[in-house]
Amino acid sequence: MTAYIATAASRVEGDIDLGAVARALWARRMWILIPTLAVFFVTFIGVQVVAPRYKSEARVLFEGRENVFLRPEAEKSLNDSSAGDPEAVASQVQVANSREVALDVIRKLKLTESADFDPALGGLSSLKYILIALGISRDPFKLSPEERALEVYYERLSVFAVEKSRVIVIEFQAPDPEVAARVANAIADAYIVRKRDAKQDQARGANQWLSGEIDKLRARVSEAEGKVEAFRAKANLFIGNNSTTLSNQQMGDLNTQLGAARAQKADAETRANSIRELLRKGEAIESSDVLNSEIVRRLTEQRATFRAQLAEQSSTLLDGHPRIKELKAQIGEADRQIRGEAEKLVRAFENDARQAGARVDRLTASLDGLKGQAGKTNEQDVQLRALEREAKAQRDLLESYLAKYRETTARETIGNAPNADARVISHAIVSNTPYFPKKVPIVLVATLAAFLLSAGFIVTGEIMRAGSAGSVVPVARAPVEAPAEEVRAATHPAVGVPVSEIADIGRRLVDTAHIGRRVAVFSASTQAATSLAALTLARALSRESRVVLVDLAPGNPNLAGISSDPQAPGIADVIDGQCTFGNIITRDKLSRLHLVAAGASAGDLGTILTMPEFSAAVEALARSYDFFIIDASTAPDPLISRIAGVTPRAVLIAPHAADRGVQAAYDHFVAAGFTDVAVATGGSPPPPTPAPVRAVAAA
Repeated sequence: MTAYIATAASRVEGDIDLGAVARALWARRMWILIPTLAVFFVTFIGVQVVAPRYKSEARVLFEGRENVFLRPEAEKSLNDSSAGDPEAVASQVQVANSREVALDVIRKLKLTESADFDPALGGLSSLKYILIALGISRDPFKLSPEERALEVYYERLSVFAVEKSRVIVIEFQAPDPEVAARVANAIADAYIVRKRDAKQDQARGANQWLSGEIDKLRARVSEAEGKVEAFRAKANLFIGNNSTTLSNQQMGDLNTQLGAARAQKADAETRANSIRELLRKGEAIESSDVLNSEIVRRLTEQRATFRAQLAEQSSTLLDGHPRIKELKAQIGEADRQIRGEAEKLVRAFENDARQAGARVDRLTASLDGLKGQAGKTNEQDVQLRALEREAKAQRDLLESYLAKYRETTARETIGNAPNADARVISHAIVSNTPYFPKKVPIVLVATLAAFLLSAGFIVTGEIMRAGSAGSVVPVARAPVEAPAEEVRAATHPAVGVPVSEIADIGRRLVDTAHIGRRVAVFSASTQAATSLAALTLARALSRESRVVLVDLAPGNPNLAGISSDPQAPGIADVIDGQCTFGNIITRDKLSRLHLVAAGASAGDLGTILTMPEFSAAVEALARSYDFFIIDASTAPDPLISRIAGVTPRAVLIAPHAADRGVQAAYDHFVAAGFTDVAVATGGSPPPPTPAPVRAVAAA
């Protein structure tokens, strides 16, 4: 039985006969030209009949903040960074598109008196009356003139913001270009007036509310301050200097005086003790307090004079001389008088110390009395501070409201100035070019579309006709399978070798997968081709499993024709170290099967099979897939045992069911070491027939 692949499969590879398509287009050129010309004339007449519309646009810049010179003083230092964010601009677009702005424009321009905006003014056509009677259309007379004008107004209006800016575009369409420009400008003006009025209304309302609140707060502040003063008088908590109570101020003064008295006492005691210590030791009195005394200074000078005279007289007179004795007596008297003056100073300092101590005692007693009095008034002082806080809070609130009142008054006054929050940066002008219809582009697009559609129908029809009438081309004439009823009954007449078809062998491999998942496909004789049989078996298994088919038939191009990459390297190149597994694995174009070619360096198959790297490569591939299949073709006898060492199962392809060499081949492969050998046979390939044959896809 021979398998064929239809020419449709080859067309998938891009083999469309472009010449036949071009000839079909030329033969049916009138089927293209007539619809194209018809559409051209109909479109041309249509764009001439349609009433033109003109569009005008005005542009408004939303600045999001007022001019700093028109702001109240309290807001001049503020910087509103969120005023121009996308949400704020989008909100202003809705304001310009609002119903209130629309009504202002309609009333200002008296659009309800124009038949272009109020269709009811020109009367209704008979068709319109019929549609209204059938309930398909709405009766315009049930709407007010303003509502009818609003419907037309919104149909022709388009308001949007320019991306990444604060510019708002106002577009309006109308049959009359002057009306379009006038309405667009009126919308921009009405939008700005609405914003200015809203700001003035806001400031006016805030002003009125603040005025009433300020009157209430003034009464509260007066009441709170009165309570503070009344409680202070009642509790005798009067305020002295530095905003402190009298009792606290007195305590502070007493503390200052007490510190000074203690310092004075300590100083007097220190001086007295210092001089007394010098007197006790009999040393020279060199205290500054003693030396600064006028009497001590005079006595010291006299003593110095007497000593000088004594020194002078001692050079000529003896110690017993009366003059020497007199001078020594005078010096002793001076020392005695100096010590007497020093003792007087000691007694004076001691008296000062006692007076200072008495003053310390008096001040301490007074301070203790004030402390006792202050302890009694703490509770009253707490109540006073609470009243003062309440009065201050009311006073601060009043001052803040007064500041806001002044600001709102300034806003109300500033509101009469030109609004700087938004301004028109581009007024609408009268357009001389219709916005709709664009005659030339519409005619060209419609004509081109008609041309492409007509040509497309013809090309599609030609491809479908060619596909349905195409013949099949044989890809391989190798026998693969025999009819099921013939194969199931066929056995070798002499030896009784069981024969199966490829599908049965595939099911048997799945059912007995425990025996082995590595399979080699051989040819039982030179007349049987194995490539298509191995491909059929591998594709059948790949429907439910992960399968790889390895080509070990060098120079055989059968598998390369179905590979997604016919020029990919093969397993021999991996063994030689020229590439990796990721480079050699390709896909079958018509199934989930993976393919591995023999490789460009597979000239000597015997050398490749005997290399230890071959077993490692087979082991790596077998672990990655559910089934590992080798297309071994007619391998020489010395290599069969080598293949049996890596694939325990074999499938023999015999050219005929009654071939007497099948038994010998079967026994030879069993002896070579294969643990499981299956045989598949098929009829000889029939000669090519001109009639179309349904393709038996090898999947």
